[in-house]
Amino acid sequence: MMGRLYQIVLSLLFLLLYTALPAAGQEQPPYRCPCRPEQPPETTTGAHHWPKLPAPPDCCHDNFNSGTVKGQEPGGVMMPATRQTTGRPEEQPLSGQKGTPPAGEISILIDTTRRTLTVLANGEPYRQYPVAVGKHETPTPLGNYRVKRKAMHWGTGFGSRWLGLDVPWGLYGIHGTNKPWAIGSYASHGCIRMHNRDVEEIYPWIPVGAPVIIIGNPFTYREPPYRDLRRDFCGSDVMEVQRTLARLGLFKGKIDGTWREDMEESVYTLRARHGLSRDNVIDRPAYQALGL
Repeated sequence: MMGRLYQIVLSLLFLLLYTALPAAGQEQPPYRCPCRPEQPPETTTGAHHWPKLPAPPDCCHDNFNSGTVKGQEPGGVMMPATRQTTGRPEEQPLSGQKGTPPAGEISILIDTTRRTLTVLANGEPYRQYPVAVGKHETPTPLGNYRVKRKAMHWGTGFGSRWLGLDVPWGLYGIHGTNKPWAIGSYASHGCIRMHNRDVEEIYPWIPVGAPVIIIGNPFTYREPPYRDLRRDFCGSDVMEVQRTLARLGLFKGKIDGTWREDMEESVYTLRARHGLSRDNVIDRPAYQALGL
């Protein structure tokens, strides 16, 4: 009797185990990384005061520098369809090997249109990384700058490294992020965000004083593209107006992207030359007078 009962129990256990296993060749549901929210949390506390978030596990980090991910060609170059879907720029395969410091004079080129940061060695591209740049209402400043200061773990929201720039009208820098999903988009208050692993790689390569060139269009980058400029305004568009006024012989002040008192008479003279009302504003007629 006991032997019969023992055989029945074994048969039931075998049946339960068999039905719990997937059939041969049966497709399993795709694994979905649980750490990335569908809608990243937002905050209204202002620039660089983002909520402190737990570091996401490796499964949620997009790998742009080595290996291959879905929709990505070998060597880290993203396929066009995937790039269009994610909004991330295409990376160019460059000569630098991961972790190998470049030799020669080091500089940085940031393209706000392609959302890329390229490390240059003696003027030649060495490595390129995807970045997030300023939103249309808070654009990244365009122009020629230098690294002013370096810091590690500077504060929440700045990631693990900070490279401060000598932009004359505000606090801007290249730094890591606690929002890796934003890399490749227009997302910041003007700073240049990198994956923490990327900024950690370039951090020891970039000396204080290294040139940083930020390119793009100072007008079409904005929303609206041509804002009315007045006294105490600052930005890349102000700097371009200053350059044009200087080229026309109307402005002899400092070209620094800040509208100070020394610009007032230049604007009045420009408007008078073109029969515009006497006003200290760069509006649509004044932009047209400047050829911008």
